[in-house]
Amino acid sequence: MLISTKGRYALRVMVDLAEHSTDGFIPLKMIAARQNISEKYLENIIKLLVKAKLLTGVRGKGGGYRLSREPKDYNLLEILSVSEGSISPVSCLECKPNPCANAGACKTLPVWERLQIVIDDFLRGVTLESVLTDGVAENAADGEKGQAAEKECDCGCEIAENEGNAKNGGACYDSRKK
Repeated sequence: MLISTKGRYALRVMVDLAEHSTDGFIPLKMIAARQNISEKYLENIIKLLVKAKLLTGVRGKGGGYRLSREPKDYNLLEILSVSEGSISPVSCLECKPNPCANAGACKTLPVWERLQIVIDDFLRGVTLESVLTDGVAENAADGEKGQAAEKECDCGCEIAENEGNAKNGGACYDSRKK
């Protein structure tokens, strides 16, 4: 499972609006500038978030976007499900019931189903409010809140395992896509 740019940007927009929730409606241009995201790309993401009623938008002078609810009432599973469509680790879990002809005999399916539960539970436990305060769910396992384990990536740079961001500015992302 790899969260796309759209999913990461959707989360950044939601965090930005949560940080500035007392400022009223925030113009798209201002969000784009603060987050260093193209306005054109951001428009598409915001349309999804408004359609899902995660954001409220107002047109015209004094218009912009704001959260529809308090930051504590949003979780990452909800946000990423809207922006990504599916966050399943394998394609056979994207539909219910499972359409795979081999599902009944598949020895690995229970592994993927349990992984899906872990992913969903973790993302459901992380609220926008908790991202603003410490970046991790209050129920994170083993007290590892906010700590990124360092490892070496295929391109030789060090990356933070739980962030996937290369210290060299992202060149390793291209090497992992191949």
